Amino acid sequence: MLIFHLKKREFILRVIIFTWEFPPRIVGQLSHYVNKLAVELVKKNVDTYIVTYHNSWIGKHEGANGVKAYRFSNPVKAQINVLTWDLTLNQEVARVAADIYYSVKVDLIDVHDWHFTPAVVSLKRALGIPFVFSIDSLEDHRSHCSNAPLSLSIKSLELSGVNEAERVVVKSDWMKHEVNRIYKTPFEKIEVVSPDSPTWIDDILKGYRKALNTLQIQESSDADE
Repeated sequence: MLIFHLKKREFILRVIIFTWEFPPRIVGQLSHYVNKLAVELVKKNVDTYIVTYHNSWIGKHEGANGVKAYRFSNPVKAQINVLTWDLTLNQEVARVAADIYYSVKVDLIDVHDWHFTPAVVSLKRALGIPFVFSIDSLEDHRSHCSNAPLSLSIKSLELSGVNEAERVVVKSDWMKHEVNRIYKTPFEKIEVVSPDSPTWIDDILKGYRKALNTLQIQESSDADE
């Protein structure tokens, strides 16, 4: 059992995972990865909440594996492009996550890729929730026109994610160097956690611990000033 000692109380780590795809909504490999991550976290006695999008299946659903998924749809139906679709979703992400936080006092958010960066940054600043920015891919690699206005907007959200997060998690050394090259993120802030490693889930939890410790150090430093 993973037990943290913080402010003289014992508790099981409570984590919200933000993802724009999660079963039964499957767009790519991220959906399968996050599903596996959530299941393995529950096995480690981590209280795990998925906050995700679905166009019709909405509400709270708890699976037999103990993963609690909160699905929501976009309140704005007509969209110009993926960016307007995404930004109008973020108000729902923040609302659902805040409801969970006030219910169980979540300790950490793990946000996957750029889509819900505005929501997680707002929650961090408003409620003091630390977050990990988990990168599956970058806009420079996804787009052939990464200097076009749409791509530049997405890149600004990626930049916000890597700058505001307590830790950045990537799946390979190559991606670690790409994040450093593109966004100048310090190497010491980036965790390389391969999903093929036999210690994968334990390494994820180590990254979570570092994120929590980083926030505590920052708060202590602010208090001393």
